[in-house]
Amino acid sequence: MNVYIFWLIGVVAWNFGVPSATPIQDVIVAVILSLLTIGLKKYFK
Repeated sequence: MNVYIFWLIGVVAWNFGVPSATPIQDVIVAVILSLLTIGLKKYFK
C-alpha cells in the first residue's frame, strides 16, 4: 500500500507541479513512476 501511495503522490505532484505538460510528457512520467514502484515493490519484499 505504501508503494501505491508513493505513486499517487508522484502523479499528483507532477500534475499540479507541471500543469503545462503535454499529454506525452504525462504518459512518460506515469511510466517512469510505474517502473519506480515496481522496483520499490521488489525492494520492500
